[in-house]
Amino acid sequence: MQTRNEKLQQIINWSQNNPDIRAVLLTSSLVNPLAPVDDLSDLDIELVFDNNKKYISDKSWINNFGTPIAMIEEDESYFDGKHAMKMVLYADHTKVDFKLYSVPNFLKEVHQEQLCEDWDIGYEVLVDKDNLTQTLKKPTYQVSIIKKPAEPKFRQLLNDFWWDTTYVAKCLAREDIFYAKFMSEDNIRSEYLIPLIEWYIASQHDWNITTNKHGRLFKKYLTNQTWEKVVKTFSASNINENWSALFAMADLVTEIGNELADKLMYEYPTKLEKDIRNYLLAIKDSSV
Repeated sequence: MQTRNEKLQQIINWSQNNPDIRAVLLTSSLVNPLAPVDDLSDLDIELVFDNNKKYISDKSWINNFGTPIAMIEEDESYFDGKHAMKMVLYADHTKVDFKLYSVPNFLKEVHQEQLCEDWDIGYEVLVDKDNLTQTLKKPTYQVSIIKKPAEPKFRQLLNDFWWDTTYVAKCLAREDIFYAKFMSEDNIRSEYLIPLIEWYIASQHDWNITTNKHGRLFKKYLTNQTWEKVVKTFSASNINENWSALFAMADLVTEIGNELADKLMYEYPTKLEKDIRNYLLAIKDSSV
């Protein structure tokens, strides 16, 4: 943390003494009261230049803050012309994500009717030489709050979950571990299981909570018993382990899906689940 704070001060000092820079903002978890922060948290820095073109094409300026060991560069075309990015990992293991604005594009964002997502998560103005941020709205921190699903969205998620389990079953029967992992992790876990658990937790906190990105705070908000059930949904490469993880996912969705349906007064697809479970068991039995 001390190293990160020292690097932040270096960036501020450099920016204050650089006439090309008109404003600097700190964003993301370090300025979001709802976000978990530790020694591994990144610095997310927005630099506003009179003209950012030179700093996009010439990356030598990043050496002012240490020795880079890896970097990802994305030009303005990647962000619809709004800004560029240079994401840098330094030798002292501090990671800094630099967002590079020109003044005109920055002011376009400032004057938007609604605060952009990156700023609504949280921001702190570190440097502002021309009062560019004077009219910048205050963050509400609400963009990360979990929203209650409408019934069609709830039912679609459950329908898609049970549908995609059939692909995992077929892959496991064929011992096609790559595609099984793609379906179970990229699709089922990311698209269905994580949102369902988010809704489950939010329903217990009056829909006024965030669990951060991709379930980072699930363990904090779930009971030990439920967390153990979540852990059982993970598996390695063994086919039998993956069958166990698949049915652990199914059991978890059944439990929290029904509880959510009752709370929200939505219909749970009981017949669909029964039919798909029969299918999964038949595929598993036929592959033994």
